[in-house]
Amino acid sequence: MKEKILIVEDEFIVANDLRIILVKAGYNVCGTASSVDAAKLLIASKKPDWVLLDIILRGEETGIDLAWELREKKIPFLYISANTNQSILEAVKETQPYGFMVKPFRERDLLVMLDIARYRYTLENKEPDTIPEVLPNTEGIIGLKDVLEKIYVVAPSESAVLILGESGTGKEKTAHAIHHLSARRNMPLVTINCAALPASLIESELFGHEKGAFTGANSKRLGKFEQASRSTIFLDEIGELPLDSQAKLLRVLQEKEIERLGSNQTLKIDVRVIAATNRNLEKEVADGRFRLDLYYRLNIFPIELPPLRKHKEDIEELANYFLQKYAQKAGKKVNSISEQAMKQLIQYNWPGNVRELEHLIERNVLMATGNEINRIEMPEMTTVYEDESRIKTMEEIEREHIMKVLKTCNGKVFGPGGAAEILNLPATTLYSKMKKLGIKQGYV
Repeated sequence: MKEKILIVEDEFIVANDLRIILVKAGYNVCGTASSVDAAKLLIASKKPDWVLLDIILRGEETGIDLAWELREKKIPFLYISANTNQSILEAVKETQPYGFMVKPFRERDLLVMLDIARYRYTLENKEPDTIPEVLPNTEGIIGLKDVLEKIYVVAPSESAVLILGESGTGKEKTAHAIHHLSARRNMPLVTINCAALPASLIESELFGHEKGAFTGANSKRLGKFEQASRSTIFLDEIGELPLDSQAKLLRVLQEKEIERLGSNQTLKIDVRVIAATNRNLEKEVADGRFRLDLYYRLNIFPIELPPLRKHKEDIEELANYFLQKYAQKAGKKVNSISEQAMKQLIQYNWPGNVRELEHLIERNVLMATGNEINRIEMPEMTTVYEDESRIKTMEEIEREHIMKVLKTCNGKVFGPGGAAEILNLPATTLYSKMKKLGIKQGYV
């Protein structure tokens, strides 16, 4: 018998359809609930292994509210919902579910999502070897302990990895780190930027072509998947791939074989796939721009890279790392950044993330005339204040107030005596504010 599943869904017909599908597939459905209060009673009495969770339920509390409690109880969950607006998806992502399916759905998609979710949960919760303080082959990934731990866990496996994050957060460095810690490290990582491919050449670039396959095909060409045989392929900006190309990529991932353009011969491939995007793929799926089945195939083990403004505590270490790197490269003796210059870096909001910081440090190393960088010419969009008596912005005041409350609660956000209760805010609202203001529970 497979795991016990609790269904939390306020529409009887949908809940019943889910129950029938799951029982037919061999799962033990231990109950259904139409509200958060009813779900809590069933969770206490039935102790489910998994929860399928709708967002809009009967009563005042939502599925997102229940999700935070499930996280505290370490019960894995998946969302099944028709709500796909941006604010809902952002709140959903904060709760770190193991899947999100948009209604209506096919039976096959539900079961595939569950299989992948169960595999991810097993992979994330297996007893790892001792993780070293400094991982080899993770050059340039500074701080981000959670990210490094995920890299260490997933690298030795053959699982597909989906790296998520804004431009400049280090997605390609993360892909290189996974590859270089894997059993395929002795073969080169093959990289392709899906956003840079003309639509007419995507299939040829990915899968290759035979001589004469189309006008201008003057010789046989091996595609990126063939070049990555027994190695890893990194599909950067996968969210930019057109729908027809997504269908062809899905077939390759499912069948583990390719056909060159102009050939009727299938070739078996042994390739590990790492993909990356700065798009919200759940939103792209909901809007019909990205295939749900391809999303499942790629999203087996997601790694989300936070923007630099959300981990400013790492700026000093990152800046000094880039300082040493580019001073050595330029043959210069500059070896420190002044306190005032570092303050400038920390106060800036970094829309270009780590890449922007790296380029800024490189320029200032080249311009430095002594052993220390004393002041940095920041981009015009930021304002750096030297007067400590200046009037603070509302955002700064709000951040300081939330930080103060969190410290009095020893970092507890949810539940009795938590910061959400003291601030008289729903926990979901407080988590959203913390994310916006760059506050992490780990350093309050």
